[in-house]
Amino acid sequence: MAYHELPDDLIVEGFRRGDADIIREYFYGYCKVGYQHFDLQYQLSSKENLDFMSLAHQYALYLMEHDWRPLEDHSPEVSLKTWLIGGFHFVVLDALKWYKKEYGTLSHQEYLLSFDMADSLRLQFNRMVQDLCEHLDLSPQDRAILDLMLLQGYKGKEVGEKLGITPAAVSQRYKRLKEDIITPYFKAHFDIDPDLQLVSMSGTMENACMDWEGYSPMEAPMSRPYGGFVKQIQPTPMEQKRTTPEYITSLQPKEIFVFGSNLRGMHGGGAALVAYRKFGAVMGQGVGLQGQSYAIPTMQGGVETIRPYVDDFIFFAGQHPDLTFLVTRIGCGIAGFRDEEIAPLFAAAHDLQNVVLPPGW
Repeated sequence: MAYHELPDDLIVEGFRRGDADIIREYFYGYCKVGYQHFDLQYQLSSKENLDFMSLAHQYALYLMEHDWRPLEDHSPEVSLKTWLIGGFHFVVLDALKWYKKEYGTLSHQEYLLSFDMADSLRLQFNRMVQDLCEHLDLSPQDRAILDLMLLQGYKGKEVGEKLGITPAAVSQRYKRLKEDIITPYFKAHFDIDPDLQLVSMSGTMENACMDWEGYSPMEAPMSRPYGGFVKQIQPTPMEQKRTTPEYITSLQPKEIFVFGSNLRGMHGGGAALVAYRKFGAVMGQGVGLQGQSYAIPTMQGGVETIRPYVDDFIFFAGQHPDLTFLVTRIGCGIAGFRDEEIAPLFAAAHDLQNVVLPPGW
């Protein structure tokens, strides 16, 4: 079999067993493609210690230290080439971060992302966008808009200046692309809103345009750290038994954060993202207890598809009276259900002293 015909799994297998020809053609070949692109963007070749071989070797050492497993963590819809080049991009950004004289050549979003190489959610999101831009039938201008706005973090006005069109035209094009192509794809395959922005100017989470499962970003001014999640609510025991606090930023040792998830366990938005970031939710686990959180799937169909998982949760809570379960408004954010549709599913939970429900439930 010719090397250029190898499927992705055999390429990774070749990396792992140290096949020099496969490593040369695929690993260094893919990295070279990325380096040529990033060199145009950051002028890498003119900077000391940022030559191709130095950066590629650094990436190879990282992958070998992890037995090449980071290359196996991508979605089937994302090509190995896109996944590998995306990881190489983070190596480039990390190297630029330490090249102090060149901080100004990076956008602030890219600089902050260079601190987050281990963030599998952001890494996977970026690579899926790159793969879509590469394979969808898009005009060069549309592809540039998606790259600049979703991957590089530019605002509409800045994109318009770069492309020579008005901010209104950028907004209209992006809205059409998001509604017709990007959002349907992400929600169908990963239950993620493509407006995800994980890092803000202060290094905290920021909400862009996404819907937060169980939270209302419009009620949380963006001038406050964490976009409103900074509010430290420490209810008394009696208050805690009445209703779940609107914003939960910390938990006591025996408290469990109950959130709406999807069966794939892609915790990409709303309370699911909070659970993943703060309370131990595990990427890839869509059901049950994980860390100080408990996942109830809400994205797989109608209300009746949620009921069995709620019943399992209520039974589980009854078996663990030593724990206090803080139930968020599961299903009432990205999943699109109303409170009056979900609340009846928790009727039996009213008899449990250790289950705290949202107001009105």
